[in-house]
Amino acid sequence: MYVVYVLKSQVANRYYVGMTEDLADRLRHHNSGATRSTKPYCPWGVVYQEQYPDKKSAWWRERQIKSYKGGEAFKKLLINHGEVA
Repeated sequence: MYVVYVLKSQVANRYYVGMTEDLADRLRHHNSGATRSTKPYCPWGVVYQEQYPDKKSAWWRERQIKSYKGGEAFKKLLINHGEVA
């Protein structure tokens, strides 16, 4: 199972979209500072996730959400799941 996820920085108004097979491990990786793009904004928390049976469909959904980023569709996605964008 693959997970497409959205993280929110707990210190800045920043979001990160990604995909993984192990969300808990990936979150630890982001929060350890090992990921260059997320290191300055640690710590991170998961604010949204979706599960997919295969890597290809997860990859397409990740790309779709990334194309929304910062726009109304991204805000609507988060608001519909209880996160205030």
